[in-house]
Amino acid sequence: MEKKEREKIKNQAFYMAQKAFLADEVPVGAVIFNSLTGEIIAKAHNQTEQKKDVLAHAEMLAIRQATRKLKCKFLDGYSMYVTLEPCVMCAGAASWTRLDAVFYGASDPKTGAIRQGAKVFTRSQTHHKPKSQLVSCPECGQIMSRFFKEKRSGKKV
Repeated sequence: MEKKEREKIKNQAFYMAQKAFLADEVPVGAVIFNSLTGEIIAKAHNQTEQKKDVLAHAEMLAIRQATRKLKCKFLDGYSMYVTLEPCVMCAGAASWTRLDAVFYGASDPKTGAIRQGAKVFTRSQTHHKPKSQLVSCPECGQIMSRFFKEKRSGKKV
């Protein structure tokens, strides 16, 4: 996959994070794409507040969208770019759906589960271990910082 496609994917994920921010959701965006061609097949942002559903993380929604579109339960041949290091639930879902790789734009020292905390993909109990890589995206970290700073100050996002 060429740099142009990788940049398009990253930009789409960040756009989804911005949509979440504007909807007063934790600003996380996720994109699922063909690992070889870069074709985007699903994209989502956090919607836990809107849907009143703690499972409505961007990654979970994108995975559901992708499996429905492809009419299959596994995502072999596909990868995900997410703006923030996935939590335990989302890392587990990436494993269960057999994603090739998970790329993320910012580390999450509090609830991240790939390089932080549980380190899901390194566990012997994890049956499928997607490749994972931090693809540093300063904007991804900045939008998270801004969101929580505004939340703490009581300012409307």
